[in-house]
Amino acid sequence: MTSVALCTINSSARSIARLCQVSRSAHGTADFHSFVARYSTLRKCAFLPGGKWSFIRAGTRQMSQSSPGRISLGRYGKGVFLAAGAAAVTGVLAAGVSHFQRAEMATKISKVEEEEGNIRERCKSFMSVPVTDIKVLEQRKDAMSTRMEMLIMETQAEFCRALEEVDGGSFRVDRWSRKEGGGGISCVMQDGKVFEKAGVNVSVVFGNLTEEAARQMRSRGKVLKGKDGKLPFCAMGVSSVIHPKNPHIPTVHFNYRYFEIEEADGTKQWWFGGGTDLTPVYIDLEDAAHFHKTLKEACDKHHPKYYPDFKKWCDNYFYVRHRGETRGIGGIFFDDLDSPNQEEVFNFVKSCAKTVVPCYLPIVNKHLNDSFTPEEKDWQQVRRGRWEYMHEPTKGTKEAEMLEVLRNPKEWI
Repeated sequence: MTSVALCTINSSARSIARLCQVSRSAHGTADFHSFVARYSTLRKCAFLPGGKWSFIRAGTRQMSQSSPGRISLGRYGKGVFLAAGAAAVTGVLAAGVSHFQRAEMATKISKVEEEEGNIRERCKSFMSVPVTDIKVLEQRKDAMSTRMEMLIMETQAEFCRALEEVDGGSFRVDRWSRKEGGGGISCVMQDGKVFEKAGVNVSVVFGNLTEEAARQMRSRGKVLKGKDGKLPFCAMGVSSVIHPKNPHIPTVHFNYRYFEIEEADGTKQWWFGGGTDLTPVYIDLEDAAHFHKTLKEACDKHHPKYYPDFKKWCDNYFYVRHRGETRGIGGIFFDDLDSPNQEEVFNFVKSCAKTVVPCYLPIVNKHLNDSFTPEEKDWQQVRRGRWEYMHEPTKGTKEAEMLEVLRNPKEWI
């Protein structure tokens, strides 16, 4: 009987089940910092598929249109064990499950430690010390708030260093604090050789939700149970807007964020959001394909519907209705992701954050020495500041081609 039971356990342990389902939502929050200030655009959208992967990229100078980077995927799943029989068999099976779960958990923890590394060492490469004290981060190194803060600090540093390398200038770093709790790190580079202005900002704030914020969140379907009227929260994110001098180098926006609320019984509600999109002044089909392909490769490592769904979400979210056009050629956008589980959503967000350099810097390098006319520079200023009301370019021109794309979003890959 014992041998039969063990055989059943081993056979069952080899059976792995995965659940994949996607629920869509049509709206989200674009700007993390206004999100923190208002708390008024919180919606819920559930995504069940997921995976775990690591990202490897080539150096900035070695990237090309045909080789934006390499992405590798290492997946793991939760075992679903099936057993039937007498109480003795059930007892042996339970022991086997417990052992398997412990082994699986140890594997996950070791992988996280191996991939994310020593906190103090990682901080040495940042633009500034983190908002949260390093000792506190070390004490709670396994907490999602710590892991996300390290990710956004790393994203800020990697992007700033890449821009400094191509521009030759340097970022000015400014730290700010919030009296209610937390603060941020603003990195700004102005009047460089390549960029008129580049901003890469990190915010890490915490405190208690206001009654108005909590009421708005409840009205959107979030069931929150505070203690004595208090709902502790933490919110953090990294965001960037880059304005190049050359009209043939596009503007880029990205934003990745995390929100967490603790209820009276100690349980936490959490969700992630973000995206990356491109705003060119002139259409370059190779640039558009490279940008979207890089984002798609990252998304596809987690679920095949992520890129098409989030690409559509981006097109819809950044559609300016009174102008009848989008702000650029899109990218991806998502908000309020809170499933299939925290680990898998975090890994998806991490993969997206790791694309900000390889999806943009090859385009910058490609157009560094492009010549441009005063008229092309004027068109850049029109697009950036809308200086001429109802400006309509002549049909058949490159400017008219740009407007056609903005008015009718297309598939780039």
